[in-house]
Amino acid sequence: MDQPTKVSLTAKVLMGMALGIIVGLFINYTGLNAPGSFINVYIVDGLFQVVGKMFVNALKMLVVPLVLFSLICGVCGIGNLNTLGRVGVKSFALYILTTAVAIATAILFAVTAGIGQGMQASTDSSFSGKEAPPLTDVFINIIPTNPIAAMVNGEMLQVIFFAILVGISILMVGKKARSFIEGAEIGNEVMMKMVTIVMAVAPYAVFALIAKAMAELGFDLLKVLIGYVLVLVLALLFHLFITLMVTLKVFSGLSPMRFISKIRNVQVFAFSTASSNATIPVTMRTVTERLGVNNSVASFTVPFGATINMDGTAMMQGVATVFIANIYGVELGMSGYLTVIAMAVLASIGTAGVPGVGLVMLSMVFAQVGLPIEGIGLILGVDRLLDMMRTAVNVSGDAVVSTIVAKSEGKLDLDVYNDPDAGLTTGDIVLDEEVERELAEVVTATHSRLE
Repeated sequence: MDQPTKVSLTAKVLMGMALGIIVGLFINYTGLNAPGSFINVYIVDGLFQVVGKMFVNALKMLVVPLVLFSLICGVCGIGNLNTLGRVGVKSFALYILTTAVAIATAILFAVTAGIGQGMQASTDSSFSGKEAPPLTDVFINIIPTNPIAAMVNGEMLQVIFFAILVGISILMVGKKARSFIEGAEIGNEVMMKMVTIVMAVAPYAVFALIAKAMAELGFDLLKVLIGYVLVLVLALLFHLFITLMVTLKVFSGLSPMRFISKIRNVQVFAFSTASSNATIPVTMRTVTERLGVNNSVASFTVPFGATINMDGTAMMQGVATVFIANIYGVELGMSGYLTVIAMAVLASIGTAGVPGVGLVMLSMVFAQVGLPIEGIGLILGVDRLLDMMRTAVNVSGDAVVSTIVAKSEGKLDLDVYNDPDAGLTTGDIVLDEEVERELAEVVTATHSRLE
């Protein structure tokens, strides 16, 4: 008798997402989410919010220890500082290149469509721009004064710097540090198992996150800002399916179709959480187990990309700048557009780790080209939904760069990349009874020695 076919975790997550959209829109359009109603208080702001937030917190919980252990192992796995330097330079160059191309594409789409022309500049929303840190401070603050505090606060650039330094120091110590690196390897493996545990509840959490977002947002706001939304969505899709895939093909020669089929899981998680950092554990697992990128490369490129790679966010800035400029009748000209591109590329580095980074970066761009900061209030209503979409583009860029760099360094397993079923999982938590018995014996023996 044939075994029943098990549904993959990716399929479960996609089903959870689709069901969440349906349920959320139903609640929104039927008015069940009215303020103070039972559905609003106990379901949308109650059950959905609790489940969704718990899941996002669980993912964030994994980020720092996973990056720390993985990057230490990655540096030791590379075993050559010249190779490490090449990986860093290639990653940085590709991230900056794709960000510049992304915002140039977005501006071209927005100017061609002429969005915002003829609209009246009035809004009930307000936005006060936050002051972004100077670029000099960003470079200074890469080095943590207290690495423990950096880990507690989730300062990813500081954590990355410290982990790389630890890895280099281990290489310099040599054989005497063997037990240390073995411990780091075990720690890395344990963290990946924790990812498996958290991912087991992913379909339900994604359902809750999407249902809450759709129940609150609906599509009413989209009617008012339809031009802005459509242009940004089209620009994001163009960048994802054309620009990034052409970049992948040109620099690596790999199949874009195979890549797209394997990266869907990461895109869904990024869409649901609207956070590149929270998606790091999922991205790490996918690029290593599904795409075949060696951990020595992925451990650096993925957290680095989640910190500085903001293709989707940069595209939002380009479209929003043209949109608001047209509404207020401000002529930017070629010099203005070049300024926007330069500012977006610099801001993608300079505002790394700042809360509300997309709107912080946008306020910087507006100030530089002479647009009123309060114009951001016009697009605040739809920003949450679009933030979900641009985060999906951001993490796709992280995976593309990771794959290209790994291929160029000979650290990509082509058999894994070309195998459509490589790394597939059902999300079920499997406990090995033999391993459990072995561990129980070890614990018993340890207790006996201590008595």
